[in-house]
Amino acid sequence: MKKYIQVFAMILLMQTSIAQTNKPISSSQIDSLTELVLKTFNVPGIAVGVVKDGKLIHAKGYGVANLSTGKKVDENTLFGVASNSKAMTAGALGILVDEGKIKWDDKVTDYIPEFKMYDPYVTDAFTIRDLLTHRSGLGLGAGDLMMFPDGSDFSKKDIIHNLRYLKPVSAFRTKYDYDNNLYIVAGEVVAKASGMSWEDFVEKRIMQPLEMNATAASLYRLKDRSNGIRPHAPVDGKLQVLDIDWSESANAAGGIWSNVTDWSKWVIAQMNHGKYGPDLKQQIFSDAVHEETWAAQTIINASAMAPYNTHFAAYGLGWFLSDVKGYKQVTHTGGLAGIVTQVVMFPELKLGIIVFTNQQSGAAFNAISNTIKDSYLGISGYNWVKMMHDRVEKGEVEAKKINEEVEKNIKASQSKANGGFDISAYIGTYKDPWFGDIEVSNNNGKAWLASKRSPKLKGELFPYKGNTLIVRWTDRSMDADAFVMFTTDMDGKPSGMTMKAISPLTDFSFDFHDLDLKRLK
Repeated sequence: MKKYIQVFAMILLMQTSIAQTNKPISSSQIDSLTELVLKTFNVPGIAVGVVKDGKLIHAKGYGVANLSTGKKVDENTLFGVASNSKAMTAGALGILVDEGKIKWDDKVTDYIPEFKMYDPYVTDAFTIRDLLTHRSGLGLGAGDLMMFPDGSDFSKKDIIHNLRYLKPVSAFRTKYDYDNNLYIVAGEVVAKASGMSWEDFVEKRIMQPLEMNATAASLYRLKDRSNGIRPHAPVDGKLQVLDIDWSESANAAGGIWSNVTDWSKWVIAQMNHGKYGPDLKQQIFSDAVHEETWAAQTIINASAMAPYNTHFAAYGLGWFLSDVKGYKQVTHTGGLAGIVTQVVMFPELKLGIIVFTNQQSGAAFNAISNTIKDSYLGISGYNWVKMMHDRVEKGEVEAKKINEEVEKNIKASQSKANGGFDISAYIGTYKDPWFGDIEVSNNNGKAWLASKRSPKLKGELFPYKGNTLIVRWTDRSMDADAFVMFTTDMDGKPSGMTMKAISPLTDFSFDFHDLDLKRLK
């Protein structure tokens, strides 16, 4: 607590200094802010880039890229940009629109005949635009277990095929629910229409012209990985270095690796309507395509919260859009296991903010970007480091209560069974139409659950209440333990199961709730 009191005193002094100068935040103040964020949110390394008036005015790394080696982060350190890749997928499709090879409202089945959604009407009506706008009717993160956590064996072909089994939770084009898998489909449209892979297309048609020389469309296409980060996640309060094992099938949704120096070139091109080069005489995509990607496509609920007075919010094509203090804000975030990123642009101010981190704390990048943008918007009096810390702490307290209650019920169930737990009645293979087989077994005396196709999803089962068990994943960095709820047949024998994440802090891509597993005879 003493540490946080000192930390908050430091940030208050810094923000008071910024407000008193009535000027945008300086590079030295960004240094102080970011060093403070590293300590407050237990983040090993952060890179920050600030673009103003078409120039990169601040690009710097802080902390370390890898706790195991102590290698420092600099402005050229490579991070997985995660879902910030989505805007580049939209840009790639925009290039093809300019070339007359596709139209935004072409049917997806014109390019991928095997594409099917759960409802035949939706399949027939689904357009390229729909792939990019999170209004498919699928629930939040539906089907993400095919690509998350890393290491599953689902190919792009598998993912496209399995979309037909995902049941909608809302009517088509009526509601915003963030989706990853349809961006994978969008990447395949790029491939079909261009005759080259999505990876080759974005590298040759976007990255190379912008001279993003260190950037690659996937981790495995990087020319030099020596100055790259390793992801980190807290396990029992201590940061753990994670392996990088990205699924290549999901590159169009989140596979790009870059640094703040390179990514600033993409941000500058975005704010220049796709123009680049000397005197902005060259163009990646047209003004018309640019305006379409920055136009509201899907309405998102917004509230006029202080200090930004946001009244309207929407998703465009690869970008979140909102009004902030009377200005248009264009932004996106990205998240992988142990990595989160953010890009924020105010085109009218010609301001862009890039924050890459190697720990999965969204509060960290928000504290930095909000403080920077406040200084340009003339907003003072908001201690974003403290506000974000308090928000995180509140969430962690609530999650801890839930986990403690679960642990209490596990111990009570074990006590009733005299310390033992007979898994024999549940043993078997359970199949979901899109996720495949999950096996329940006796693993050297332990009740055990394991996915056949996603090897990280394995762990010990514990009794909870009745026919509901708890699975604790062997990989504790995932922080995604789940309820496993068995259904029974007329004879009282387990016949199927569903799952649900225990903690409200569990990443939405662990979409256990979409599984409908039936026991194989």
